[in-house]
Amino acid sequence: MKLPISKPGTSVENKTGDWRTFKPDIEVAKCIKCGTCQRFCPEGCMGDEGKVPIVNFDYCKGCGICANECPVKCIKMIPEK
Repeated sequence: MKLPISKPGTSVENKTGDWRTFKPDIEVAKCIKCGTCQRFCPEGCMGDEGKVPIVNFDYCKGCGICANECPVKCIKMIPEK
């Protein structure tokens, strides 16, 4: 049985956000806009450095690295509904 192999470079088409059980919740008032969450996110789901991060939930897998690395702990992992 042959399985179909996707073409290289199609990862943007494969939205993987529905895998997560927890999601990042950002306390905007506490955020210092340092960009640490963006630099550590393995999926590139966090917003631009210098701005309050915006999570792209289409691709966020809920790994919690952003919350763990945040120096002011403004990101909490909450259960996905």
